[in-house]
Amino acid sequence: MTTTSAGGAVSRRPHAAARWEDRLNRRVVAVLRRRGWTERVEAYAGYGGPGWVRVLARVVLAAPAVADADLPGAGGAEQAGAPEDAPAVRGWRSFATAQVPGGRLHARIGTVEHDLPADRGGYVDVVVSSDLPPGWHDVVLTSVDGRSSTARIHVVGAEEQVGLVSDIDDTVMVTRLPRPLVAAWNVLVRSESAREPVPGMSRLYAALTGGQERFPVVYLSTGAWNAGPAIARFLHRHRYPGGPLLLTDWGPTNTGWFRSGREHKRAQLERLVTELPQVRWLLVGDDGQRDPEVYAEVVRRHPDRVRAVLLRQLTFAEHVLAHGAPVPVPQRPADRGGPAAGTGTGAEDQLPVEVLQGPDGDALLDEARRRGLLPDA
Repeated sequence: MTTTSAGGAVSRRPHAAARWEDRLNRRVVAVLRRRGWTERVEAYAGYGGPGWVRVLARVVLAAPAVADADLPGAGGAEQAGAPEDAPAVRGWRSFATAQVPGGRLHARIGTVEHDLPADRGGYVDVVVSSDLPPGWHDVVLTSVDGRSSTARIHVVGAEEQVGLVSDIDDTVMVTRLPRPLVAAWNVLVRSESAREPVPGMSRLYAALTGGQERFPVVYLSTGAWNAGPAIARFLHRHRYPGGPLLLTDWGPTNTGWFRSGREHKRAQLERLVTELPQVRWLLVGDDGQRDPEVYAEVVRRHPDRVRAVLLRQLTFAEHVLAHGAPVPVPQRPADRGGPAAGTGTGAEDQLPVEVLQGPDGDALLDEARRRGLLPDA
């Protein structure tokens, strides 16, 4: 991996912070292995299309007393439906993990078997061949120590259809990001059962998907994978439709101390548009971060792949908590007067798709109904 120094010279060495983290992780793994900890799999829900699937998981170490079913994300069930009595925990517990850098796992996908590599953070994110038909499927993932977990995979059919991409923070869940102190309180300290849903958003999503499991739904956020199981339980608890989470790995990267949340969203949206060209996406977010700007970029590049943009308008207090100002960030993503709207950068060019705005899910649902965005009954 190449990196660029402050003087512009190109180096093939990872960033110093990444090298320090790698050394620490290797030492932790060595110590825990001597204590009898074994490699396990945290399975996350994935998606795919005809002939392929994207597998998402993490290879971690766990103590002998910890059952596979007790691991965060075990079974990937939360992303596609979790038990009603799933225990609520404080967020910091989700970050008390020991990843296995460069670990491996075995996957049986239909009748096809694969050996899959993990990255330096223990994460597996690979696309492999598959013979699974459209619909939801269980995929067994097994660590090198023989411990298994089951991931849910949604294979999207080849026929043209509509799908939904949803932001999480302040779109479906009131988290008041990105103010650091409030974010840390919500993610690390507060019990997940105390997290607040945005009013009406689950009703909006139920109406947009028509309650059909085959409807592609993806939740896209700059949040850490460690919080994924808690987020997924929240979504299930408040009756949001099932779908994979596309989160990110906090901490040092090969090029710096932190990764770009905006670039993460942009790259994942570009990937969805490319991998599933038969899907026209409903992009749902809020006006408190950079969703309008990122969505506008996707629309300009792929106008035929976006069905509409729906933006939740934050309240006065939420804007202050989100970015320190009582008004939206300087961008004009939409104009309620018609289907064309200004970009998220203040420019005068127009977006060739429907753009809806409202303070909550109920207002957006009324607008979606008026604009004819709901599927036929």
